[in-house]
Amino acid sequence: MKLHNATAEIFVPDGKATEEVLGRMTHLGIGAHQDDLEFMAFHGILDCHADATKWFGGVTCTDGSGSSRTGAYADCTDAEMMAIRRREQNAAAVLGRYGVMIQLDYPSRVVRNPGDSALKHDLGKILAATQPEVVYTHNPADKHETHIGVLIAALQAMRELPPGQRPRRVIGCEVWRDLDWLPDADKVLMDVTGGDELAGALNAVFDSQIAGGKRYDRAIAGRRAANATFCHSHLTDKTTQLIFGMDLTPLVADASVDIAGYACAFVEKFRTDVAQKLANRLGWD
Repeated sequence: MKLHNATAEIFVPDGKATEEVLGRMTHLGIGAHQDDLEFMAFHGILDCHADATKWFGGVTCTDGSGSSRTGAYADCTDAEMMAIRRREQNAAAVLGRYGVMIQLDYPSRVVRNPGDSALKHDLGKILAATQPEVVYTHNPADKHETHIGVLIAALQAMRELPPGQRPRRVIGCEVWRDLDWLPDADKVLMDVTGGDELAGALNAVFDSQIAGGKRYDRAIAGRRAANATFCHSHLTDKTTQLIFGMDLTPLVADASVDIAGYACAFVEKFRTDVAQKLANRLGWD
């Protein structure tokens, strides 16, 4: 499979032939940065880790050059940081038993550029080769513009596949904005209870970020614990680690559905719910 950037890499942790491993993927994560997969798509990683009939494949779209850096990494050049981040992501793939780890090596500015379709074409090739049942990617309410760039490219690539090759389920996941605000009926609930040890080990791989000033390891575990407790106000906890997702499947099943309108409809539901609860208590009609 020829990818746009000569520096792109297809890494197969178990050393098998690329053509063989691409066809065995059942779950695919498409993230912007090194570590996004482990933070947002852990449900798929965990599901495949314990089941020999399922395989998780990862795609990281950017090159890591914009990573924060302090402490031991403070003096790293962009090129050095890119190499470190790539090694960390591949190490996570080994630890998580991924079927394949693809790093596309795009600068973030390219991903954010609506006039550049190279990423969409790369993702289209990967999706056609893997034909996963489930795809995890960023959610359209994420506040990080590079995440939105990846999301749009991924959705466009999936929409351009023949209907029979499109994934059966597409989930928008939490990174730079959680999904607690989604109406309960619209939340995709991904229970990752019991995966704490694997999650902790995967998150710890990204030392350049943790030591570099961002305690993602604590934040991600805390978010999942909070989701589990605050998911239902009148029920005792049924899980200890829970990830929320947004169902993006309708956007892939029907390419005519407006992406922005689809996302904003959830926001409007949230606004209506807040307004109605306040109106009820204030005695408004």
